[in-house]
Amino acid sequence: MNKRKPYVRPMEGWWRKNPYFIEYMVHEGTALFVAGYALTLLCGLWRLSQGEAAWNSFVAALQSAPALLLHAAALLMIAYHSYTWFKIMPRTLPPLMLAGRRVSALAITAGGLAAAVVCCAALLMLVWGMTA
Repeated sequence: MNKRKPYVRPMEGWWRKNPYFIEYMVHEGTALFVAGYALTLLCGLWRLSQGEAAWNSFVAALQSAPALLLHAAALLMIAYHSYTWFKIMPRTLPPLMLAGRRVSALAITAGGLAAAVVCCAALLMLVWGMTA
């Protein structure tokens, strides 16, 4: 019988020792706000399927002060999540070549953010036009 005791690496707080891991864990934590807002939208869809009275009560609940504060917090967290998503994008893509030169990481991140802003603005104008 072997009396050797294997080394067990302590895992508590491993991510707090490296700034890259801290940023990664914060990014992953903000994904919970994305999931929470997706559930809010799914709940709204469910209430819409239940009829006008249910939908109106859902909209009234969303217009309360606590709901508005939660929406503001969710907006900030989702904006940060989007920024870090596009910041990670150059590391996950294969090298992009344009006119024989490699596209910089800053250009890829800026291009992704610009595309997201344009898509959000187009969607906002579309929805605003439908309700006006």
